[in-house]
Amino acid sequence: MSFFDTTPTGRILNCFSTCQNEVDSAVPFYLNIQLMFSLMAIFSLIISAVTFPYMLLPACILVMVLIILVSLFLRNVCTLKKMEDISRSPCISLFTSIVKGLGTIHAYDKTHNYTERFKSLSDINANHFLLFNYGLFWISYIMGTLYVIMTLIVALLGVFISNDVYSPPLKALSLNFILQLSANSQYLIMSLISVEARFISMERLLEYITGSEELEEQLKVDLVSEDWPQHGVITFLDYKMRYRQNLPVVLNGLQLHIRAGEKIGIVGRTGSGKSSLAVALFRLVEPTGGSILIDGVDITSISLSNLRTKLSIIPQDPMLFTGTVRYNLDPFNRHSDEEIWAALEKTYMKDTICGLERKLQAELADNGGNFSVGQRQLISLSRALLRNSKIILLDEATASIDAETDALIQITIREAFRRSTVLTIAHRIHTVLQADRILVLNHGQVAEFDHPEVLKQRPDSLFASLLTASNTVAF
Repeated sequence: MSFFDTTPTGRILNCFSTCQNEVDSAVPFYLNIQLMFSLMAIFSLIISAVTFPYMLLPACILVMVLIILVSLFLRNVCTLKKMEDISRSPCISLFTSIVKGLGTIHAYDKTHNYTERFKSLSDINANHFLLFNYGLFWISYIMGTLYVIMTLIVALLGVFISNDVYSPPLKALSLNFILQLSANSQYLIMSLISVEARFISMERLLEYITGSEELEEQLKVDLVSEDWPQHGVITFLDYKMRYRQNLPVVLNGLQLHIRAGEKIGIVGRTGSGKSSLAVALFRLVEPTGGSILIDGVDITSISLSNLRTKLSIIPQDPMLFTGTVRYNLDPFNRHSDEEIWAALEKTYMKDTICGLERKLQAELADNGGNFSVGQRQLISLSRALLRNSKIILLDEATASIDAETDALIQITIREAFRRSTVLTIAHRIHTVLQADRILVLNHGQVAEFDHPEVLKQRPDSLFASLLTASNTVAF
């Protein structure tokens, strides 16, 4: 997963749009041209050599010069093509960011700044694009000049060689095919250069295809039972994690035991390691040291697919897929309509779905755009309820919704998931005041872990200071 942290979105989009298009369309097109003109050039050369063998001497000299010239040119033209591809990625990244943050840009009146940045990046890309094409024009001009010189030499040889040796019609026929050879060879070499330059796109695609994948060893045959985990007990044993090899640890020696069915609130200042805890549970990053046990099973001893299907997460901006309501709740078609309606009723979404024209078969807009953020979170809770997840993680799930929906989510967590272990990561302290225990993280370590009432009574408590800073009224 660190690949997506270090690779700009624009670079990935550029690779799988422009580069993919060149591999699928441009390379076959130029290869077809190359094959066609290579055959035409060979036939022209054979006929010219048979009718007027003296043309072979200047032709051999020309071929040697062209080989040297093209080999030198290919090094530079491939570099220019690569620079043109690379310089396009920042343009796409910036454009994607602008589209996502258009409202914020207008609100802060930063249109001019982003326009200038986009112009600057576009100019850089255009410069590399022009240099690449100017390079092609230059080699085309040089080849044209060389072919004209060769044609002139062959024509002069035809003038000075006696007509008794080679008749004028043969000389004319040879000269005609030499002219065709010049044109065909020029197209052939240009198509060769174009194919070579487009192979840069194939090289970039191969980098992604052969890139490192998530650790998924074949020997992990999942020795756990199908109904694992049955309780939802989570234990961190001196757990350490860093996002990349050259970065500091973000979770540093976590010692933690969460009982089955507990509702845990996770708080801390920015950078304390709250979201990293979720990353660790889902094994998005492999541990640097220590281990995590779920119902006594080390999560590194089972496959990623099995681990992640047993856990549920409701992020701040829940992900819904284009399709029906039923598909989003039960994509693998494992539950009956009655079970789905029961889950929706427990999450207070039954009336909303019943109000839709096609109910469970109603189509969702892109990313659930026809539902509010809170409703999307409740649908995600319904999905977790259907999966009967024993461990549920809410990653700041109530940071951007109204108080009424917030209350519904809290009620759903207490009632529908009373037998599940629920970890709630929140910045707003009042969303976790009803939790069984509060986990306070500081610099990737456990600073405090106790009942909220106990922590509130401690004068030196970090949780109490966070509570005071947030101006939250205690219950």
